Amino acid sequence: MARQFAAVDQLLDDALELPVPGKDGTVRTYRIEAPSADQGLRIQRLMTSATRMVESGEEIDTDVLDDAQELDLYRAALGSAYDALRAEVDWAWLKHTALTAVFWVVADADTAERYWAAGGDPEKVAPALNRQQRRAGASSAVESKTPRRASTSGTSTRPAKPRKRKAAPKG
Repeated sequence: MARQFAAVDQLLDDALELPVPGKDGTVRTYRIEAPSADQGLRIQRLMTSATRMVESGEEIDTDVLDDAQELDLYRAALGSAYDALRAEVDWAWLKHTALTAVFWVVADADTAERYWAAGGDPEKVAPALNRQQRRAGASSAVESKTPRRASTSGTSTRPAKPRKRKAAPKG
């Protein structure tokens, strides 16, 4: 029997609101709506291809994402906010805002928020917990290369001889 779920009126992460400084110095909040299903799938496919290339050590294939496709990716991720952002902000802010939206689409709002707060710096994007885990892993890796002392707890396979107990002094 199929399990029936209750209807959901709205998804929790249906939009992002990002404060972006304009060329004139004024900070405006831009609302980035969730992309259509087709655009979301396209963004996911492009990012998956790029991620695979980077992870395998390949150079980024410009046939997969050339300059025009990069701008088209940004347009897809930013939706109706794209034209206003393009007219009102510098390139660095357009790119940062678009990539934040891309991370939101392909991962989640928490990942996008970490990217946004890090200003695009990859070292700052990793959550503090992961950084602590990497550090702990590095120290345990160093420790594991150091040979441990042999146990002196008598763990041989021979049965232990019973010990004779000393009698308590009478007194």
